Amino acid sequence: MAGTTSGTMLRTLPGKLERDDLIRAFRIMYLSRRIDDREILLKRQNRIYFQVSGAGHEAIQTAAGMALRAGHDWFFPYYRDRALCLALGLTTEDMLLQALGAEKDPSSGGRQMPSHWSSSRLHIVSPSSATGTQFLPAAGCANAARLLHSGSDEITLVSTGDGATSEGEFWESLNVSCLERLPLLYLVQDNGYAISVPVEKQTAGGNIARLVAGFPGLKVFECDGTDFLASYATMIQAVEHCRVEQMPVLVHALCIRPYAHSLSDDEKLYKSAAERRAEASRDPIRRFPEWLLAEGILDPHGLDLLTHEVDLEVQEVTERVLKATPPPIGSALRFLYSDRVDPTSKEFETEPRFSGDPRTMVDAINLTLHEEMRRNPLMVVFGEDVADCSREENLTEVKGKGGVFKATQGLQIAHGSQRVFNTPIAEAAIVGRAAGMATRGLKPVVEIQFFDYIWPAMMQLRDELASLRWRSNNGFSAPMVIRVPIGGYLTGGAVYHSQCGEVIFTHIPGLRVIFPSNALDACGLLRTAIRCDDPVLFLEHKKLYREPYNRSPMPGPDYMIPFGKAKIVKPGSNLTIITYGALVQKSLQAATQIEQRNDSLSVEVIDLRSLSPYDWESIRASVDKTSRVMIVHEDCLSWGYGAEIAARIANELFTSLDAPVGRVAALDTWVGYHPQLENEILPQTENIVAEADRLLNF
Repeated sequence: MAGTTSGTMLRTLPGKLERDDLIRAFRIMYLSRRIDDREILLKRQNRIYFQVSGAGHEAIQTAAGMALRAGHDWFFPYYRDRALCLALGLTTEDMLLQALGAEKDPSSGGRQMPSHWSSSRLHIVSPSSATGTQFLPAAGCANAARLLHSGSDEITLVSTGDGATSEGEFWESLNVSCLERLPLLYLVQDNGYAISVPVEKQTAGGNIARLVAGFPGLKVFECDGTDFLASYATMIQAVEHCRVEQMPVLVHALCIRPYAHSLSDDEKLYKSAAERRAEASRDPIRRFPEWLLAEGILDPHGLDLLTHEVDLEVQEVTERVLKATPPPIGSALRFLYSDRVDPTSKEFETEPRFSGDPRTMVDAINLTLHEEMRRNPLMVVFGEDVADCSREENLTEVKGKGGVFKATQGLQIAHGSQRVFNTPIAEAAIVGRAAGMATRGLKPVVEIQFFDYIWPAMMQLRDELASLRWRSNNGFSAPMVIRVPIGGYLTGGAVYHSQCGEVIFTHIPGLRVIFPSNALDACGLLRTAIRCDDPVLFLEHKKLYREPYNRSPMPGPDYMIPFGKAKIVKPGSNLTIITYGALVQKSLQAATQIEQRNDSLSVEVIDLRSLSPYDWESIRASVDKTSRVMIVHEDCLSWGYGAEIAARIANELFTSLDAPVGRVAALDTWVGYHPQLENEILPQTENIVAEADRLLNF
């Protein structure tokens, strides 16, 4: 194995370590342990609410922090990285404020559990609690460094325990980092256990370094992570290789976990007494000061003085932070979305300046992407098959693909392969990588080929992307756009190419969800999404891509539509139909049939366009006017998007109603392959007419 380093007595000190560096290293390690111990005491006193320690990992983490450059390099830590973050510049007070959940917790303002550190100044990106989700944003961060600062020697460190390397996103990130030759340093701190599961039951062969050794371009190092000198020597080599070669590196550090996984765990239930004694004999907090004394770097009095100073610091800081105030009442919704850009404001309401022939919705999307890429040099577009041709030498001979539906055709040719490129078939990697890029200031606009395949990206969407601004208390954000073809009515799509499910995403705080029904709205809303400062899920109905009835001339390169503003596509007085997507046209057809049968009736049709946020004021005004309302959508009826609107209407507008709130939606099943089966499952015009008749006759 390349770069293997071991042994406790290195007479030739690695790197440029001087006496003061060695003393500083021990101080960080000892301080980390004492903060752990203080938090454990506070938890047992019920003065904090959770605790997870980094005990046993202090040597490798301190070495990593000293080998890297805070504020220059970037860091994606995990929940044991206390010593790493102390070495990078976080303080005892920072950590104990977070343990307390105080308003002045600089990492999250009391929103995250302890040991979820964050600092925009130091480039420590706020982690989530989900294991393994940090790898893909870290790859995106490393990728962004290359695009933003060509020639820079900055690198990205992503840290993990061995258990999280079982997650698929670890392997997706390795594939991406090796394919793209990214300056990404993986630090795997292997303490032999993933909670109670031992490494031989977690990792094939029991050694992650051997398992990844075949990845092309990945340099692998191993070291004794309980030995500071061995750890520092290894980290210096690993950092230098990653920095100079701008290639991925993995460091596998063997650590111990002398404390339980967390205070919710009891390691005595699954670790033998012999195992625990063996771990204690390798404890870096014992081994390193013994070496310092043996080498004469510290004498017993100096060691006692140092440890006393640290103990006193922890005690004094504890007494101070216990007086800190909690997050104020009324602050819970702060920084859920951007505080700088409001996509619902009049700033995003511009008039169209039409030119050219009417274009289909997919053409309008394509041209809008072109216009925005010309406007914003930081915008990048990627996903499965979105490029014209990955083998650039073939571009002179082929027309170019540009996506399954041609929505991105020509973008690579016009804007270059650094800004428009294909990715592996790995939806989590697409979204996670984009999130890391967005964190660095790029504007990713990525595509998931079909809505039915978005689910592998759900952890990235929900646990990483949507919560980043809120959980970091506005320290970090990842404004980006995820374009997704969605819906049925094309026949033959069946279970895996025709589903809807937008309600699942409207339930995610921090994520904007948009669903246009025509070319003009697609253009205006997509431009708003790209210029927005929040993550946006942009849903494009496949059936609507090339419909003749919804075409429009291009409205100009600055045409935008605010989010949360519905459109009254047909005014009426006797019934309100609230809908969106492909059901707008079917609702209009239903309204026409009703009015042709009875010219004394008129039906109002509202196209929501924006699902989160949605336009409650337009709904309220219409229901107050018509006194009858129904919600029509393509997703399943039960627990569907219409249920929330129906409940709110019943709750807030009950006195305006002359009939029950109606709903029309798909059957509670999957979309079938045969056209007759699909027609039965998905809502049709006759279903809308039937429900409208029921409400009008009530």
